[in-house]
Amino acid sequence: MHFIPTAIRGPLFMIVSTGSYLVNDTMMKLATSGLPSYEVLFLRGAAATLWGFPLLFALGYGKHIPLIFDRRVLRRNLLELAAILCYVVALANMQIADSTALGQITPLLMLVGSSILFGERIGGQRMALIGLGFIGALMVAQPTMQGISVYALLALGNAALSAARDLAGRRVTAEVPGMIVAISAVVVVLIGAGAAHLVSERWVMPEARHLLLMAGAGFFLIFGHFFIFMAYRVGPTSAVAPFYYCFTVWAVISGLLVFGQFPNALAVCGILLVVGSGLAIVSLDQRKRRLTVVA
Repeated sequence: MHFIPTAIRGPLFMIVSTGSYLVNDTMMKLATSGLPSYEVLFLRGAAATLWGFPLLFALGYGKHIPLIFDRRVLRRNLLELAAILCYVVALANMQIADSTALGQITPLLMLVGSSILFGERIGGQRMALIGLGFIGALMVAQPTMQGISVYALLALGNAALSAARDLAGRRVTAEVPGMIVAISAVVVVLIGAGAAHLVSERWVMPEARHLLLMAGAGFFLIFGHFFIFMAYRVGPTSAVAPFYYCFTVWAVISGLLVFGQFPNALAVCGILLVVGSGLAIVSLDQRKRRLTVVA
């Protein structure tokens, strides 16, 4: 990965992460037709585990497997578990546009948290561009905010827990490989989803198509976990967090290619605003780096 310029490494990883998560979500949405939500989470986790451990050995990380249970890694991934359990319940009971829109506060919470906990300086220009990205994400999601209830609070809880997860991930030491953190997240969510399913749902026998979709979702889930962790490890939060808004862009692409849903003019303008603000942040970061070198 060293051949990727430093200035774009973090943002690029975030773009790949949101894309991987969206492919996973699309397959999950297709699979939830006929299966309970937590059962789908459990099956996806089982598939990701079957993909993940051979991948760890293939990459030469076999000796690092005990780090899956490292205290800081587990803290991060327990927050991941809490976030996904909130999100699944909210998504099942709200319009997807509303739950997506509420999730867009995650980058803003990340920036506030990084400023408080790590002393990162954000700056007025970057905050303005981040605000434009947030507006663009809302233009894409176009929430109705009808039926605000406890489920909206769960969607907000998911956003807050996701930000807390990524802040906790920054405290994971550099000696822990990113892929170990990703597989640990898979294992923790697998156990948590299995427990939630036993408590609240009845088992429904999956069909062959469900298993195929879960195999694909599990594969992309690993890389979603890996790249979002690595994005914050290699780049400053102020440069990386705004690219979380790319999730809404990938969602529109998925809706177009998979579900035949065409974005309206407002959504197209929102996409352009998200992309434009992201490129401006990268350009601003590169300019500051050049000025620092010259100084």
